[in-house]
Amino acid sequence: MSLLSFLFKGHTMPEEVQVLDREDYKQAISKGKVQLVDVRTRAEFMSGHIKGASNIDFFQGSAFESAFSRFKRDKPLFIYCQSGNRSQRAARKLVDMGFKEVYDLKGGYRTWTY
Repeated sequence: MSLLSFLFKGHTMPEEVQVLDREDYKQAISKGKVQLVDVRTRAEFMSGHIKGASNIDFFQGSAFESAFSRFKRDKPLFIYCQSGNRSQRAARKLVDMGFKEVYDLKGGYRTWTY
């Protein structure tokens, strides 16, 4: 293992996860009914969210995992948070839970509103 791979281990996203910029994300979710999830807190969600998004708070531990039981693991799943940090952690967890295709909004909801 090289020094660089050691230093950056765990910082790369699994191949099942793609991070999309605002325009690509917007285009992807506009193609009909999609699995769209806001992983921010309820208060953050209530202050504004992408139309059609479900709210599943990443910080809710086992409730987070059980909430995803109603989603199809073999269909694309679109997630976002406020800045992109939480959703990257959520994306890794979702891949571990068996989701095959996860899309994350680069920069999070804050980039959506500009």
